[in-house]
Amino acid sequence: MKTKFIALFTLIAIYLTSCVSTKSTLKNVNDNAPIPQLTASNTFVITEFSQDPKYGFHPDYPINVFYINTKDININQERFLNSLSGPNGEKVFFKKLEICCPFPTKNCEMGGGFLDLYEITWVGLKKPKKLYLNCYEKGDLMVPVGFGLAK
Repeated sequence: MKTKFIALFTLIAIYLTSCVSTKSTLKNVNDNAPIPQLTASNTFVITEFSQDPKYGFHPDYPINVFYINTKDININQERFLNSLSGPNGEKVFFKKLEICCPFPTKNCEMGGGFLDLYEITWVGLKKPKKLYLNCYEKGDLMVPVGFGLAK
């Protein structure tokens, strides 16, 4: 088991160093963004609504939720997604579709990170929405166009 883990880690390291550009294409990173407050139900308190139709929907404009350490790598993505609703308050359901879009970052020991692509649905939605989330960088958290805030 340990040998498989080491082999997998080595392959990921090779992939990151061979596929990551030295220049990031991410447009909305903000290292000075405040760390969001948490609600009693462990979701983010979000007060701003994005007017940019690319925010979250395009790999160059991911939702930058950051993380504190590798143990918590997905927790902020879940906190963010659980804070969303459909446009009329519908409960959202989400699942991670894939890991994609390598980019360079100083916030990872290997020098590169990946975006996570999530599929979001709610009752009555005809076509699922897909959002790109980045757990390696900070940014101003906003509600993407076409979403609301969970109550």
